Amino acid sequence: MSRNRRLKLQIFRVAVFLLLGAFFLVPIGAMFEFSTRGVTDTAPRTLNAWLTIAQTPDLVAAILASLGLAVLTSLGMLLLLVPTMIWVRLRLTYLTRAMEFLCLLPLTIPAIVLVAGLAPIYLWMNLNINDSILTLAFVYLILVLPYAYRALYTGLAAIDVKTLAEAARSLGANWSTVMLRVIVPNMSVAILNACLLSVAVVLGEFTIANLLNYVNLQVAIALLGRANATVSIAVAVASLLFAFILLVILSFAGRPRARVHLEDTGLPYPGAAGGGLR
Repeated sequence: MSRNRRLKLQIFRVAVFLLLGAFFLVPIGAMFEFSTRGVTDTAPRTLNAWLTIAQTPDLVAAILASLGLAVLTSLGMLLLLVPTMIWVRLRLTYLTRAMEFLCLLPLTIPAIVLVAGLAPIYLWMNLNINDSILTLAFVYLILVLPYAYRALYTGLAAIDVKTLAEAARSLGANWSTVMLRVIVPNMSVAILNACLLSVAVVLGEFTIANLLNYVNLQVAIALLGRANATVSIAVAVASLLFAFILLVILSFAGRPRARVHLEDTGLPYPGAAGGGLR
């Protein structure tokens, strides 16, 4: 690449970064400015709205409930999709299209339709099993399937799954070892991306929780906005900052290591006598 072309490309990247940064940061800055306003226009700036977040029991309970739902949904998504997608890719390739269709189907179903079908089920669950808000994890698992599936599919497509599985099997590994110690570490970035998308969907969901009469973070923000707009805006900014920090943490966690020692992986050295995966 010529020097002039490289310079133009660099300028283009910087311009795009600045435009996108302004697109996202200007509204967040305006929200933060609104949440720190005083009672009157001449009053000094204050952080009372931010301090009120921890002093509102209902709001704290909604935040904890949404975080719990995010964790449960992410774990359920991984337990359901990761082994299923790996097994389909290894042994049941003819089911790939059917699985993709089923996982992407929730994108075409409006939330109000899901609620209409799930309302009787949740009414029965509330009366006979449990009325905890954490039961929403079952619905949210359906909502995150399209996004998590595409992220995991990209990770699987980037590696030669069959060759890795055959090599591990030839060394004596069983199928659980193949999945957990051979394939999953090679798609760790895809798994982190799927978890991030799942957390983002759960923290931003409003319609289903509201129609099923549960109070999660977004419902609490909407209810609080009717009584105290500055506090609701402060909570919204805090949730956005939390998602951003989580994204940064996952992006650093997903970077490949510069060097991995064989003794750290637990795998035998090449040519070691009697070596094999167990």
